[in-house]
Amino acid sequence: MKKRLIVLGVIMSSILSYGQTLKSPNSEHELNFKLNEVGTPFYSLHYKGKEVIKESQLGLELVDDETSLMNGFEVKEVSETSFNEVWEPVWGEQSEIINHYNEVAFTLEQPEMNRHIIIRFRLFDEGLGFRYEFPQQENLVYFVIKEEHTEFGMTGDHTAYWIPGDYDSQEYDYTTSKLSEISGLFDDALTGNASQEQFAKTGVQTSLMMKSEDGIYINLHEAALKEYSLMNLNLDESSLTFKSWLTPDAVGNKGYLQAPAVSPWRTVMVSDDATDILASNMTLNLNEPNTLEDTSWIKPIKYMGVWWEMITGKSTWNYTDDLPSVKLGETDYSKTTPNGKHAANTEHVKKYIDFASKHGFDALLVEGWNEGWEDWFGNSKDFVFDFVTPYPDFDVEEIHDYARSKNIEMMMHHETSGAIRNYERHLDTAYQFMNKCGYTSVKSGYVGDIIPRGERHYGQWAINHYLYAVKKAADYKIMVNAHEAVRPTGLRRTYPNLIGNESARGTEFQVFGGSKPNHVTILPFTRLIGGPMDYTPGIFEMDISKLNPDNNSHVNSTIANQLALYVTMYSPLQMAADLPEHYEQFMDAFQFIKDVAIDWDESHYLEAEPGEYLTVARKAKDESSWFIGNVNGTTPRKTQVELDFLEKGKTYEATIYADAKDAHYKTNPQAYEISTKKVTSRSTLKLKSASGGGFAISIIEK
Repeated sequence: MKKRLIVLGVIMSSILSYGQTLKSPNSEHELNFKLNEVGTPFYSLHYKGKEVIKESQLGLELVDDETSLMNGFEVKEVSETSFNEVWEPVWGEQSEIINHYNEVAFTLEQPEMNRHIIIRFRLFDEGLGFRYEFPQQENLVYFVIKEEHTEFGMTGDHTAYWIPGDYDSQEYDYTTSKLSEISGLFDDALTGNASQEQFAKTGVQTSLMMKSEDGIYINLHEAALKEYSLMNLNLDESSLTFKSWLTPDAVGNKGYLQAPAVSPWRTVMVSDDATDILASNMTLNLNEPNTLEDTSWIKPIKYMGVWWEMITGKSTWNYTDDLPSVKLGETDYSKTTPNGKHAANTEHVKKYIDFASKHGFDALLVEGWNEGWEDWFGNSKDFVFDFVTPYPDFDVEEIHDYARSKNIEMMMHHETSGAIRNYERHLDTAYQFMNKCGYTSVKSGYVGDIIPRGERHYGQWAINHYLYAVKKAADYKIMVNAHEAVRPTGLRRTYPNLIGNESARGTEFQVFGGSKPNHVTILPFTRLIGGPMDYTPGIFEMDISKLNPDNNSHVNSTIANQLALYVTMYSPLQMAADLPEHYEQFMDAFQFIKDVAIDWDESHYLEAEPGEYLTVARKAKDESSWFIGNVNGTTPRKTQVELDFLEKGKTYEATIYADAKDAHYKTNPQAYEISTKKVTSRSTLKLKSASGGGFAISIIEK
């Protein structure tokens, strides 16, 4: 880590009614903080002289505490800090990250209760982060949060890109509306397992992206979420103020803390250019530095999977359709009848290994390899996985030896079925099994209600588990890709073996009824603010009925759009999700998936508008090659790409994978054109994107 200028200063005071301002390093953001006449803390935020967060309340309500941490405060101490460093991530969108902010921390004392808290603000050039801190003290030791009362007051009826504030799912398509329209559209936005009893009808999830009428982009989220409950936002329509709404536990409490402790950071990113939101590293910078001494075993992965054929219904996870009546590991499968559709069998997996090896992939994921899927799909009340017992048609040792001979690593799959306590009991055994069998990464899943019953996917209890699993995995030098877990908040800086998450509506939902064709133009502004997503792109056959005649779903994307996702949907864990036979039909387009990098030195966001379009250029790690991706919404458009980021004086060859003139995500999704041309830093490319389309470009130095 290379640190630059650090300037510290401390101001001591003891003031009842109080106010102070703080500016960002570039002076474009200004924070205003005050205590009102009854000692309640408030803040507001200006950007380039315009108020973007109007005066908003801060504080926490405690269980069985009439005073709570809401008012009666006096400012006891003010500490100001400026900080500037450059640090190097283990993997990421760039090889160096600037962490530059001005900070002010207010120590607030409640004389009546003889206790105190700290509210710490950090102001970056991209926006604001702040959190609550609870120092060790005699009169605030163990306490229970009834609700956090953080507010984000909006200054107008902004356009919002939102999903409902569910306690257990982020797998929604986005609704675009004015803030004042959210409650009226809420019922239409609910899908899946959401229940209106979980939250007020205006509850939405973070990361929440908004745009004001005068072109200001605002993003609300949180950073460094651990040992705390996830925050949703409820909108007070009368004042257009969002109020924090923490995920409760089984008895309705929002969090259990023991001082010293801290809350997650609450974040507000603001800019008049949408690309600044995408390029921001503020979420990462609000997390603690890497805690792992040795990171040499953490490697970005390009992989394939025995997965899509099960998602589409062509094949099954389960070995038999019978329901075994004995415990896992004791089932006599000689008394059952194989269903003939089980994909995770030795010979079939070998074919995937052959294809992945031939085309230079790193790894292969196999789902449905282990006993128990019949019980789960049969809704057995006694069902749990043990994570080590394979089906009789999956030879673990033979697969391992064969994959190793082909220079392919196997990626483990742990479906927990939401039985977190069971998974924790098996973790050491499961990770030891992975070490023995040569699995260096695991895709974990948390589908279904959390067991024990009443807990939620995003409550403090489950959030503590997700991090426990990641820390335990690091002990065994295992990388974790967690699906259905909490959405990321930048913890991958601290724990870089957390190499991926799903935690949003991924590609599989194209099979469950589809996602809007502009879905992938919104996710980078929302889900990717907290960290990379295992979106599982690369689908070439859009008509799902060709895999499963009983499923008439359609993937709402062109092939060119699917290629672009490898650049626009950042992840160090990139899957070629379709079946090998589909890639064999379009090997010229498949070449881009083979070529595209998965770790980067530089990233340049060339143009962006949430819900409409996005164009990104990235330079491959330790190479001179560049890759560009563009994804488009429903309106066809033209894009002009200036290549001034290329090194001056050098000549490159650009291979352009673009929508054909008659391409359309619904009517002609497989229509694409490939062309090549010589380019330099002075070149400009003029390209067209179809409805639901885009383009992908590889630029190789010659």
